[in-house]
Formats: sequence, structure tokens, C-alpha cells
Amino acid sequence: MAEITDMRMAELAREKTHPVMVGSVQVGGGAPVSVQSMCTTKTTDAAATLAQVKTLADAGCEIIRVAIPDAHALAGFEEICQKSPLPVVADIHFDHRLAIEAARLGASALRINPGNIGSWERVDAVIEAAQKARIPIRIGVNAGSLAKEFDTRPDMTLTEKLVASASSFVAHFQARGFDDIVLSAKAHDVPTTLAVYRALSRELPRIPLHIGVTEAGTLRQGTVKNAAAVGILLEQGIGDTMRLSLTADPVEEVHVAWELLAALGMRRNKPELVSCPTCGRCGVNMIPIAEKVSKRLEDVHAPISVAVMGCVVNGPGEARGVDIGVACGKGSAVLFEKGVPTKKIAEKDIVDELFGEIEARFVKKPDDEDKNT
Repeated sequence: MAEITDMRMAELAREKTHPVMVGSVQVGGGAPVSVQSMCTTKTTDAAATLAQVKTLADAGCEIIRVAIPDAHALAGFEEICQKSPLPVVADIHFDHRLAIEAARLGASALRINPGNIGSWERVDAVIEAAQKARIPIRIGVNAGSLAKEFDTRPDMTLTEKLVASASSFVAHFQARGFDDIVLSAKAHDVPTTLAVYRALSRELPRIPLHIGVTEAGTLRQGTVKNAAAVGILLEQGIGDTMRLSLTADPVEEVHVAWELLAALGMRRNKPELVSCPTCGRCGVNMIPIAEKVSKRLEDVHAPISVAVMGCVVNGPGEARGVDIGVACGKGSAVLFEKGVPTKKIAEKDIVDELFGEIEARFVKKPDDEDKNT
């Protein structure tokens, strides 16, 4: 019998979850782990919000969430739903009437915290609105929106409260005949995040999970915390969609999410840069070269691997698996493809020569696309 790899085991775990459609994007049921973010613009300003949605879509975002803090935001929300290139999730707190109206106005999904909606009757009204609109609901639980029966219990840890609250909310929705559920139960620290989602994946194996570390912090700290928690969960087959919350431009959330998926070998939508850390053997000014290559690769939309190596030790040999790269020597570099050297380049021409080859060999031209149509 062929050995089942850890990655295949993770894929099999995700295939067991119930598929839910958020607009045209499938969440769960073995679909690729989707990337989400949330607009920071005011929903009342539809033009600004749509501009940000387009920027996020261009970066690789697949599902977008917008806040509806009050009834004034509903007019803008309707226009956003009509014109957005991405499925739009309505983020609702406290006022169930906003969720009901958002479902009517074209939301692709609703996100509510049953713990702060006010009563089960109000939650049920939201469920009925979603059923009528045929859209899913993400049940979002965090420390501020726990089920009342668990919130103040001193005998329970936060992890236990989050899991119990999430499980009780799911049970209520399912008792109402509503199964198009995506579930999140977020914390701001890595150990709690891991413990909560591991427990939920055991107790509710068919419910698609939206994963991430909430309130993770600014770009550097937030990236590390999300990469640690979400990376471990994804490797274990836990998580069907994700938002990596950062106190930063939401485009950074999308970039970090795709970098994480690529690092795990799950999905890739842009080039991978392989570059050595440099040392005393390096014969060129390596760091600026690598930074220039990294910056220019942002405009290359091809899932290729590109190496920038600082010396012959870390040259074509160690990077023989990449598509194309350079191995630097004293004031020069050797261009190589799949480990095979092809030509020598002067230091001042390294970046331009490398990208000339990338554009010639890996970037589709408009004429090429016309030939395939």
C-alpha cells in the first residue's frame, strides 16, 4: 500500500467538511483554502470601498468582508454588492435587523456573533433571512461574544468557553434546519488559537472552519503570530478559509496569506524567491540585489521559482530545483536554469538580465493569449 503523506492526510481531513458556497467561492468540502480580508473603508462610501475591494482582488483576495455598523451603511452596502468583483460578506454586530436587511440587499454571506445579537428569537430571524436569500452564515465567536451560559463560569478556561459557545451555537442553527455554516472561534494568542481549533475540528468535523489569529498586532508581530498558528493548523488539515488579521493595509493580509499557503506547498499565485542570507564569501552587494528582484517579482504573475544566491557554495547546486536564478561571484554572476549555467553577467546588469530572461521565458504575452483563444 502506498504511503499517505502528511499533506495528503491534511487534504483528506478538509474533504470531510460540508461544502458551503460564498458567492462563487466554495468553502469546505475539499476546496482550496480560500483567502479573505476585510475592508477598512467606510461602507457608506461605496466608491472608496469598491476601489479597495479591487486592490484586494488584484492582490489575490477571494472573499471580502465589510462592516455594517448602522442603517446608514446599508445603501452603500447594496451598491458594493452589485459592483464588487468578490463575494461580499456582511459583518454584523448587535442589531439583527441589519443582518436581515443585508441578506435582502445582496450579501453573499452573513457574519454574526450570536452571543451579542441579543436573544435566540433575533438569531432565528437572521437564520430565516439567510434561508430565504440562500446564503451561508459565519458564526463568529470570540472572548467578547460568548454564549451567556458559559461567559462568567469561573470553572472554565477561555478555550473551553470558546469551544462550548461555538458548539452550542452550531447546535442551535442545525436544530433550525440550517447547515450552511462556517465557524470561527478566535483568540489573540497562538496557544489558545491552536487549542480551540483543534478541539472544534474533533467535535464538529463537518463544519468548515474560518481560521486566523484575531487582534494579532501590527505587520511584523501579526505576521509571526498568524504564520505560527495558521501554519500549524493548515499542516494538520484544520481550516477551510482564513483571514490573517493585521493592523496594517489589508493588502498585507492577503500577501501574507498567500506566502503562507505557498510556503506550505498548498497554493501559489506568484513567484517564489529563493535567496541566501549572505556571508563573508559573498563577492557582490547581495542584499540590495535580492531586494530589487523581490520588488520586481511583485509584477510577475507566474508561479515560478527564482533564486538569488550569493556565492558558488549556495549557487546552482543548492538551487538546482528552481526555474531560473543567478549565482554571484566576485563582481559578477552566473545565470542558471534548473541548475544549468547559461551565461555570465556583470554585477551592474544582474537584475536587468535576470528579468529579461524571466520575461522572455515565463511571462505570457498578449499575442500568446490570443493564440490560445
